Formats: sequence, structure tokens, C-alpha cells
Amino acid sequence: MELTRTFDILNNLVNICPDKEDMLVNKDKGRWIKHSVKEYVETAENTAYGLMALGLKKGDLVVTISNNRPEWNYMDMALSQSGIIHVPVYPTISEDDYTYILNNCEPKILIVSDKQLQDKIKPIVDKIPSIQSIYSYNEIDGVRNWKEISDLGRKHADQYAPVLKKVREEITADDIVTLIYTSGTTGNPKGVMLSHGNIMSNVEAISKVYHFDYTHRTLSFLPISHVFERTINYYFQSVGVGVYYAENMGTIAENLKEVQPDVFISVPRLLERTYDKIIQKGRDLSGIKKQIFFWAVNLGMRYKIPNGNGLFYQLLLKVADKLIFSKWREALGGKVQLIVTGGAALQPRLAVIFNAAGVPVVEGYGMTEASPVISANREPRTGDLRIGTVGPAMPGVEIRIADDGEILCKGPNVMKGYYKEPEFTREIIDSDGWLHTGDIGIMIEGRYLKITDRKKEIFKLSSGKYVAPQVIENKLKESPFIEQVMVIGENQKFASAIISPDFNFLHNWAMRHGINFRDNLELIQHPQLVARYQRVVNEMNLQLGQTEQIKRFRLVQEEWSPNTGELSPTLKLKRKFLTDRYATTIDEIFSVQRGELAD
Repeated sequence: MELTRTFDILNNLVNICPDKEDMLVNKDKGRWIKHSVKEYVETAENTAYGLMALGLKKGDLVVTISNNRPEWNYMDMALSQSGIIHVPVYPTISEDDYTYILNNCEPKILIVSDKQLQDKIKPIVDKIPSIQSIYSYNEIDGVRNWKEISDLGRKHADQYAPVLKKVREEITADDIVTLIYTSGTTGNPKGVMLSHGNIMSNVEAISKVYHFDYTHRTLSFLPISHVFERTINYYFQSVGVGVYYAENMGTIAENLKEVQPDVFISVPRLLERTYDKIIQKGRDLSGIKKQIFFWAVNLGMRYKIPNGNGLFYQLLLKVADKLIFSKWREALGGKVQLIVTGGAALQPRLAVIFNAAGVPVVEGYGMTEASPVISANREPRTGDLRIGTVGPAMPGVEIRIADDGEILCKGPNVMKGYYKEPEFTREIIDSDGWLHTGDIGIMIEGRYLKITDRKKEIFKLSSGKYVAPQVIENKLKESPFIEQVMVIGENQKFASAIISPDFNFLHNWAMRHGINFRDNLELIQHPQLVARYQRVVNEMNLQLGQTEQIKRFRLVQEEWSPNTGELSPTLKLKRKFLTDRYATTIDEIFSVQRGELAD
């Protein structure tokens, strides 16, 4: 059947796997709890009746702040088929962002997952006049439980069944189904308006690229409030893949072994961490075992995709697989057929080594405003992938490279616009319907998209989290010790900084503290001085979120100026110039984390 609205997924499940017992699965108190297709469909419908009984109607907004869990899906599908707009919000954002989002979207109801979130959000909610009530997924004293909504609907099913039927029939693919607020790294968060058709066109495109069904399982651990995880979850549900929710980010390794998923999506950071742990285990070996381990790893690093591995290489790889790589697959559950990464650039060497180890890893690319997938490499067995690229355009999506190198895309997946922000909408979607991504890229072989740069200065860590460098740089420059600073960390595990000191101030400080030095190079290497800069960084870090904090820094002896090329005439950093100039320093900052093969 044709799926044009997100809740069409429920009817499709009834058609393709009505007796499936493990459609949605979560772990509670050490035990995996299965939620069947029948339970999913009935609970979502009863919850929809309950929302209507509470007086909510098509076009109203409901905010949920929750971890990944089956209840999220029950509520999501109830809202979808009722015509109510779902606004999922990260559980980890700041109070200022919560305040802005709730004031901006003016929801009728707020649903939280647990007491910790309830305690955090309650003082804010008390100041939002639109919110009529708060519900929770967990049992919390003094807070209404979401089951009250479902129970209310069940009691009044006869009354609201015909009403819901009529509403469902009137909902079109063009209707807004969700607002997803962006991270707000360039100002206040923006609400991305996505329609049923936006999301379901992406689900259809994914189903043409990857082929799984109701006999398969996935482990879900990326935040489902993020459009990447959410849309992929819709795809999995649309074909009947059992969705198992990890307990938390700290239990992923254990949950992978328990669930034995056939497919899952990830961010590069998780694969980096997995690889680093594997390499560390190899270093802990001794003698011949250690030699064999690193022989296999180095062999895997020479793996060529999609072809080019000769017969002799294949024979060696079989030996390496039996001795070493088979154990890697066991650590991921033993059945993984595909891992799709997104959110940040995947290091090519990781893609090579995991594919050599029989763990098919491919990279995709997208953004919230595109629902989200714009391009993706195909399954390795097809040969239709290129390491270092984010693959071909998704079916139905057009990609164009603008004259300035910016990646543009057009298709049914492109958002309706930013909520209450027509000017920002016009800035990102031009009059011809092209979405301006803000990324710079090129086409390889006329088919495979390669991201080469960021049009804007905001960058992503390998975890997929955004970092706004100017904000941090400006905070650091409040210190008299710092004249200029460049925050770095694109596709790395953490943010770091290159600091050019205010040497006039520094020379005086050194004299007061009895520090003798021959030149600026000797001065910036003095332990007492380095410790003082660490204090500056530590104090600034207290003002930042965990992701934004500067984990390492290096002082440089040069004073940056327009005359020497580091700064523009208006004293803005020339980031590419600085990155090239300090390439060796930057490489040294991040080299410790890379899991180099040398012992």
C-alpha cells in the first residue's frame, strides 16, 4: 500500500506482519519487554481518542521531552492520526532553549519521560500560558501519567471512533506533522516544519536503497527526537523491522550482544570509540597474538572498495577474518548486515577497516530541513559506494553544486519552512525551491557527493554535535591573557583551541611572577604559564555545555594580524590560512585520540 502519511505505517504493519510480537522492544529492570503490532496499533488509536476527549484538535501542538522508548511511538502515532503537531525536544538542552521553544510553539500539552526532566522543566512550564497540563511516561507522584490519556480514549472509543476516522481521511501528505527545532547555534532555535509527505518521501527513498523486512531487528540508541533517528525508525517500522531500544548510551555494547541486530544507524563517534577499544585490546596482547592482531589490522587497512582486492589478498583476509575479525563481529552481535552513519564525517580509514572486517559501514548525509537524508552510499555488496563520499542522491532528490561550491538540494523531502520565520525560510530556500545546505561539496565521478568544507564556520564533532566556535572564541578573548584564538575540532571527538597570547600583557605578568625567558617561544612553554592558561580555559569551560568545552589547547608564539595573513582587514580569523599554518600543531593535539596502530 502507498504510505503518504506517517500513521499509514500502522495499517501497513497490520497488512505485512499482524502477528509480530517484537515490533517495539525496551528493557526494563533487566528484562526485554516486547510490544506487538496489535498493541502498537490499538494503543496509538486509544491515545488519539483520549487526546480528542481532552479537547485537542487538528493543528494544536504537543511537546514531548523523552528518551527513546515505545511510549514515544504510541504518542507520536496518536498525534499524527489526530492531526496534532508533534514537537519532540531533546532532553539535554539548556533552560533558555526550553523557554524559547515552549514560548515559540505554544503547546497545549507537555509530556516528559521522567522525574528528573519534570523537576527541570516545571519552573519553566509555570510561565508558559498555553500549556494546560503536563503528563509523564514514568510514574511520578503528583504528575498525571500518559496512560490516563489512553485509558480515557478507551472509555470513549465509541464516541470518538467516527470523529478520528473523519480526521484521518482529511489529513493529506501536505499537512504539517511535526516541528523539529534546530540546535540554535546561530541564534535561537528554529522550528523546522515537516509535513507527512516530506518525511514519508524520505522513508520511501530509503526503502529503495536498503532492503530489510519483518524478519530483521535494529537497535535504536541515537535520540529519536532527532530527525535522523526518527525517519529511520519510520522506515524500519514501515517494513516491519523490530525496533529494540537501548537502555542508555552506556549500555550499547551490552545491548548489541543481546539484541544481535541486523542493521542500525550510528554516528562516527561511536565507531571511533569502538575501534579505539578494539585497538587497545590489541595493544594489551603480547607475543605472537599481538603480532597477529596488528598484522590483521594492517591488512584490513589495505582493503579496497568497491573492488581491487586480488585473489592472494582475499586468501590472507580469510585467515585474518578467522583469527581476528570474526571476534569484532561478535562484539556487535554477530549478525550486522549494515551500519549507516550520519551527523558528521566518517573517517575513511574506519570505513575501510570495518568493511574489511565484514562489518558493512556506509556513510550518508542530510539535514533536518531535508527530512533528513539527501544522499547516502548504497550497501557495500552492490559496489555502489565510494569511501570518503556521502554517496549518490537519494531517489527523488536532486543535488546541485552552486557556483560558490555550496550544495543545494531539491525534492519532496525539503521542509515547508521555519515556523514563524518566513525571512529565514527565504534565506535557505530560494525562489526555485532549492534548499541551500550551507555545506561545500563536489561530485565524484558525476554521482558521489563529497563534502569538502563548511560554508559557515559552525562545525560538528564526530559525535554529530554542533560547536559554534565564535561564541567560545569571544568568551576566551575576554581574558587579558588572550589576544586571538581559533577553536577547532571538525569531525574530532572534542573541541580544542589554538591561542595567540596578548604578549604585552604576558611580558608584564611574567616579570611580576619572576619568570625569565629568552623569547616568546620559551615563554609560552614555561610550565607556570601553561598552568595559568589552563585556569583561563577551565573557568571559561564552566560557562559551556559538555560538548563545547575546550579539552586541549596550544599556545603559539606568533601575533596574528592582517599584515601577516592570519586576520582579515576587519580582524576576522582566516580559518583556512590558520589551519594550514598550524597543521602540525593541530595534528599533534588530536593524534592521541586516533588509535594509531604503532605501539
